[in-house]
Amino acid sequence: MSASAVFVLDLKGKVLICRNYKGDVDMAEIDHFLPLLMQQEEEGLLCPVLTHGNVHFLWIKHSNLYLVATTNKNSNASLVYSFLYKLVEVFTEYFKELEEESIQDNFVVVYELLDELMDFGFPQTTDSKILQEYITQEGNKLEVAKTKVPTTVTNAVSWRSEGIKYKKNEVFIDVIESINVLVNANGSVMSSDIVGSIKLKTMLSGMPELRLGLNDRVLFALTGRDKGKTVAMEDVKFHQCVRLSRFESDRTISFIPPDGESELMSYRINTHVKPLIWIESVIERFSHSRVEIMVKAKGQFKKQSVANNVEVRVPVPSDADSPKFKTSTGHAKYVPEKNLVVWTIKSFPGGKEFLMRAHFGLPSVENDEMEGKPPITVNFEIPYFTVSGIQVRYMKIIEKSGYQALPWVRYITQSGDYQLRTNS
Repeated sequence: MSASAVFVLDLKGKVLICRNYKGDVDMAEIDHFLPLLMQQEEEGLLCPVLTHGNVHFLWIKHSNLYLVATTNKNSNASLVYSFLYKLVEVFTEYFKELEEESIQDNFVVVYELLDELMDFGFPQTTDSKILQEYITQEGNKLEVAKTKVPTTVTNAVSWRSEGIKYKKNEVFIDVIESINVLVNANGSVMSSDIVGSIKLKTMLSGMPELRLGLNDRVLFALTGRDKGKTVAMEDVKFHQCVRLSRFESDRTISFIPPDGESELMSYRINTHVKPLIWIESVIERFSHSRVEIMVKAKGQFKKQSVANNVEVRVPVPSDADSPKFKTSTGHAKYVPEKNLVVWTIKSFPGGKEFLMRAHFGLPSVENDEMEGKPPITVNFEIPYFTVSGIQVRYMKIIEKSGYQALPWVRYITQSGDYQLRTNS
């Protein structure tokens, strides 16, 4: 079972808009939501599900709004939360920003969307591209649009419209990997993993069937091929268009893609990652007078690759002043509101080493006892490169009209949560 009703409230608990789907929970029950929430906040026992009598409130907070679903049954909580987050996603795609003002300014459209997104407490059409075909933001268009419901709503392929035509048929595939690394003050990697996603931009006519081949270790083991580098993907999540039964039986990623941009899949690779940009730092504090910082950055990736827009963020004491910098490349600046030195290097080739020195004055009154030791963080992006070695081996595009289509593949590695702790 799913939700009985869905409410959008402001931070004072006032109902901005609501939709009663089943009529089995008194709509006045929502008045108990905010007092319950505040009571739990005061007790430090905040919980995602609140209960009053036999009514359960499942809620999320977004910007200056609460989105609340009510039910008096033993509902599938994960389904309800998925729906509430989907609601945020759809509203954001419609109104760019989801906040109190956008709900008030688009009241009619919001109500139409609540009507279409759920029926008798069960999620229905939740794809914003399809919803935008018949729920528009111009009031006068709304009446006309309602007379003809797109076939996608009743189709098995609810995420793609029929009759799409392009002069040039192309599909762009982006393989993006983010590296999460935590290095301790002694230079040992404490934790590391890779979070990847494969994003598509599809510009294909008709109803094409696509098949994507990766150097997937399980697939190679199944077929007896064990040549070259393979990757073992974990926590794989697919877009709804992927035929899961096909993937489970023979690891083929087969699908009819949504039109335009979409995330086909995401995955995680739990592996020891060598930090691509290694940081060594020496931070010397001279009491009541100054702080000297020396940071060395080294590119530990292939010489033919280049990291772009590298940012090394070095924490400094909150009472530091009078900054002076010297860099072997790029430029450094002091960001006092964040207590950071940000060293920016536009282009960082593999195998190279660069140096940054900073000098700060300290006040004569001691302050550093109360401060922690925040880590150095690094942001970067390396095109044409993946750490895991994942590869798109092929992309087959089959469409009944028999047109030829071009697949384009791009690989990008970027920093995720990339932290290096310091001694001082």
